[in-house]
Parts: sequence; structure tokens; C-alpha cells
Amino acid sequence: QLQLVESGGGLVQPGGSLRLSCIASGKLGWLDHIGWFRQVPGKDREGVACIDHSGGITDYAEAVKGRFTISRNNAVKNTTVYLQMNSVKPEDTGDYYCATRRVPSVHVACSRRSEGYEYWGQGTQVTASL
Repeated sequence: QLQLVESGGGLVQPGGSLRLSCIASGKLGWLDHIGWFRQVPGKDREGVACIDHSGGITDYAEAVKGRFTISRNNAVKNTTVYLQMNSVKPEDTGDYYCATRRVPSVHVACSRRSEGYEYWGQGTQVTASL
């Protein structure tokens, strides 16, 4: 089994910064990609960023490019993926989830589509407001 636990959410003023963490423990495949998604009531879930197994390949939604940075630290016991959120905007408000996607080879592109992501965390809430 694989467990994902997000943390770091909270209230942030517009223009401020926040760092989300996702700890993946258990049977994480060495090639597994990890993505960050956000959900706002009444809207479709949006893939915010994704990262490949090595951290060398990333992809971002247009709305967050230049403001958010995804990174990962692969340790022996678990893997931690971060989402550094800078210059936060009110429209960044939502529930943020991390998820894992198993890929067959190192040549598979990182994807922000939720299809293919198998394991999901419980989410952490981000509110950008004065």
C-alpha cells in the first residue's frame, strides 16, 4: 500500500507564500510521478504541477507558471514532494491534493491530467484572502 499525506495549507494573504508538502510512504515505485491537484467547489479538479521520479522533469498549469515550484526529495523510507507557492492569488484558493502515477519507463512525460493517478492524499486546504 501507498500512503500520501499532505500538509502546509492554511490562510495566506494575496502576494504571500506557502509551501505544501506531500509525504509518500509505502510501496512507491521508483519511477512513480507525483502530481499536485487543486479542487474548488463547483469546478473541475485542476492539475497544478507534476514531477517525474528524479525531479528533473516538471510541468505546470499556465495559471501558476513562474509562481509555483514543485520539487521532490527521494529518501530511503519515503519521498517528499513540495509545492512552493509564491505570489499567491485569491484564485489559488482550494483544496490541494497530491497523487501518484505509475509509469512504465523513464521516457514517459509528466502529466497533469488526473487520469492515471492512482493513489491520492486527503488534501490540505489553501485560502488566499486578506
